[in-house]
Amino acid sequence: MKSKESTNENLEPLNEGDGRPSWHEYFMSIARLVATRSTCLRRKVGAILVKDKRILCTGYNGAPAGLKHCLEIGCLREKLGIKSGQRHELCRALHAEQNVLIQAAYHGIAVSGSVLYCTNLPCSICTKMIINAGIKRIYYEEGYPDDLSKKMLKEAEIELVRLPL
Repeated sequence: MKSKESTNENLEPLNEGDGRPSWHEYFMSIARLVATRSTCLRRKVGAILVKDKRILCTGYNGAPAGLKHCLEIGCLREKLGIKSGQRHELCRALHAEQNVLIQAAYHGIAVSGSVLYCTNLPCSICTKMIINAGIKRIYYEEGYPDDLSKKMLKEAEIELVRLPL
């Protein structure tokens, strides 16, 4: 599979003509719903892994299980004035993409060959995990200020498809 950033022209029709959402609309709407569980004060992100039109796992951004989250104690990144896309290590939260991969591993779900639907373009840290997990394609809606991510996805020949909002 050649790496490319696609637009909707290469996808199935957004409306299948029978009043039901297309598969892309369906899975992305679920990723948006998953994002509503986020405890991040700056950006709510949802991610789902799909294989053979079946949802394998979901994840959203927030603090590790059992730890206080930013809704309770405030945002460290905001307090330190850290811009989006920089210094990812200075945050209590895991990204949605990290959480979806961790949840799959925790429950013994194989993700190689799956597709990621994510409300945002993954950062470079998440991209490295996605590459090593064997994910073959990423559908996303909104960008993220991390050019290294796109470069690595292209080099790894993972198809990147931006869906319309």
